[in-house]
Amino acid sequence: MPEDLLEKIDKSRLPSHIAIIMDGNGRWAKEKGQDRLYGHFHGVESVRNIVEGCAELGVGYLTLYAFSTENWDRPKNEVDGLMELLVDTIRKEVSMLNKNNIRLHVIGDKEMLPDYARNELQEALEMTSQNTGLNLVMALSYSSRWELVNAVKLIALDVKEGKIDPENIDQNTLQAYLTTSQFPDPELMIRTSGEYRISNFLLYQLAYAELYFTNTRWPDFRKENLYEAIIDFQNRERRFGKTSEQVSPTPVMA
Repeated sequence: MPEDLLEKIDKSRLPSHIAIIMDGNGRWAKEKGQDRLYGHFHGVESVRNIVEGCAELGVGYLTLYAFSTENWDRPKNEVDGLMELLVDTIRKEVSMLNKNNIRLHVIGDKEMLPDYARNELQEALEMTSQNTGLNLVMALSYSSRWELVNAVKLIALDVKEGKIDPENIDQNTLQAYLTTSQFPDPELMIRTSGEYRISNFLLYQLAYAELYFTNTRWPDFRKENLYEAIIDFQNRERRFGKTSEQVSPTPVMA
């Protein structure tokens, strides 16, 4: 039962930022004898459920990998259907986001999106900009290699204009030019549908994230699956390159 799992979560040790690769919509649909868009349509219910679950727990940031730059190479009818589904979903969900004090953010190459989708997104961003609860980050037309190349180009331009001394470039400089510069790095990354790879998602930001893989297809992923991932996260020892003794030193006996 979800309630039993919820009781096992230590809310004082929640991951501040959860990132999810929502995989398996197409395979889920195929297993049911339907086309891929059928899977994407039902995946929206999972998005709604998981956003609600994170907001209820008090998670600060949730990033969903919704559409990669590579996805533009999929069949045109699927891409067009995804864009229409995106716009329709955003239009319907903005009131829910505001009701639950959720602020929407978008990362990715928004210039690749069709005008109608970009305009709808911009309106939703403005309408939720004052909310102070969960930060919902949608990765749309996003890939990490695109993001890193873009950051390098921007840094090079500022070096050329004399705004940055190359000698002073460090990790913090690069991080400031990433599309995620205003967010903390994810502490937990979840991928559904049984694939064990990161697929060009937040490559720099996931450096010390805990990775969690599940065979559950995204349209079947619900709060109880989220709770299981968080419990698994809380049972891991996060060392960040240190030893176990440095992270959790043995208490000195009196």
